[in-house]
Amino acid sequence: MSKEQERPTARRAVDQGVDELLAELFSEVRTNSGRGSEQAFAELYDITSARLHGLVLSVVRAPDIAAEITQEVYVEVWRQAARWSAEKGSVRAWMHTIAHRRAVDRVRSVQKESDREARWAGTVRESEPDHTWEGVEARLEVEGVRSALDELSDVQKEAVSMAYYGGYSHREVAEKLGLPLGTVKTRIRDGLLGLRNVMGVRT
Repeated sequence: MSKEQERPTARRAVDQGVDELLAELFSEVRTNSGRGSEQAFAELYDITSARLHGLVLSVVRAPDIAAEITQEVYVEVWRQAARWSAEKGSVRAWMHTIAHRRAVDRVRSVQKESDREARWAGTVRESEPDHTWEGVEARLEVEGVRSALDELSDVQKEAVSMAYYGGYSHREVAEKLGLPLGTVKTRIRDGLLGLRNVMGVRT
């Protein structure tokens, strides 16, 4: 078998391994409570956040909105953990479905708002997708996330804001802050858990 033929098989093996790990972590999130559950959720976040954020960004095309939606998705995943089952597919596929749905819903919502504003102005026109975010008020849940950010510690808020609102990778945040990558990852995931607590999410 050639190397070209082996690569797809190797990629599938890696993906399968990730899916099995996520299923194991998610099982801990669903069945445990306290620090054990939070640690499992933090590990799940570390593995999935970059790709999930990229998926959302590919739909909404706006880094600040993508960051807000990504945070909302993880809050929803925590809330809905007990409802997941293997019949719904892998944990990763289920999370991506939630993320894609929320991203598409936001685009549609903003488009409707933009259309209403155009009608009020007496000019019905097509809105450019990349500019539909301008002048549109954030939805209630988005405002809740923003308010919750203010409740985090300064170091957590700084790291979370740079990663999601600034669009920096974890490694870039570490370089800009002059901190070890592990420290930055800890601050970001602790900040995410802090958001969950401030917003009153319950398992």
